[in-house]
Amino acid sequence: MSERDVLDEYGDYLRKLVDLSGSRPLRVAVDAGNGMGGFTVPSVLGPVEALDVRPLFFELDGNFPNHEANPLDPKNLVDLQKFVVEQGADIGLAFDGDADRCFVVDERGEAVGASAITALIAQREIAKEVARGVDPAAVTIVHNVITSSVVPEVVAEQGARAVRTRVGHSFVKAVMAEHEAVFGGEHSAHYYFRDFFFADTGMLAAMHVLAALGESSGPLSALMAPYERYAASGEINSTVEDVPGATARAAAWAREQGAQIDEMDGLTALHEGAPRWWFNLRPSNTEPLLRLNVEAADETTMAQVRDEVLAQVRA
Repeated sequence: MSERDVLDEYGDYLRKLVDLSGSRPLRVAVDAGNGMGGFTVPSVLGPVEALDVRPLFFELDGNFPNHEANPLDPKNLVDLQKFVVEQGADIGLAFDGDADRCFVVDERGEAVGASAITALIAQREIAKEVARGVDPAAVTIVHNVITSSVVPEVVAEQGARAVRTRVGHSFVKAVMAEHEAVFGGEHSAHYYFRDFFFADTGMLAAMHVLAALGESSGPLSALMAPYERYAASGEINSTVEDVPGATARAAAWAREQGAQIDEMDGLTALHEGAPRWWFNLRPSNTEPLLRLNVEAADETTMAQVRDEVLAQVRA
């Protein structure tokens, strides 16, 4: 039996994948949530001269004394949002317990959607392949059924191919391997990279955002604005006794509106006419719950579709 410390090699490998050496100076607030980010961030980002890393909750503590290490819950982002403003940071990064997910906060303390981050990274990964001489039409990006429409739109704008799959790492990884995809992203801030063994890594995603911000002259909010094209409801859970019946009512309502239906993962209804909208209704695997996500061209339409679908689900 032998032991080997590979932390420095890990950092070297990630910095070869995303070069931060040319970044402008950035003040980076990082909430590690007392998880593994507190162990890895100093070795990965610390050597980058342009980055002034301001640590929050870097002490490793499996009791998570400050807040749950799950930034998907908005209440667990509050500390970072305040910290960004207090520190005058250019960006905030929040990692979950094992740092395989990364959530981003802009200079105003506002959360940046994971779909917008997915679109940004997809564009960068496509550009990297093109710079290597790869035809963009041969480049594949994977996204799940409840990722924003901005993701396949941005991929198509770059001349690459977007492949849609079910929610969950096992599905995303399998589809990525099948299509040799360079990158995959989910609404839950899981980001997967071909060059990281098709695995998800919050650190590499964070480095892509830092690199993009470091190459720009404006704030993060301006950088991300082109990727935030639609109004989204977020995930809304409903406890229902008859999941198939509730789903059937929602499907019937959607068809009446002229929406197209597919059942790749739960029920997805897409209305391509004006105004454009879609919703996905997925059953929980463990509870009598239906999970609703709605996206639309504007807030008014999103709210109308959300309320109509919830009325069918909860009837």
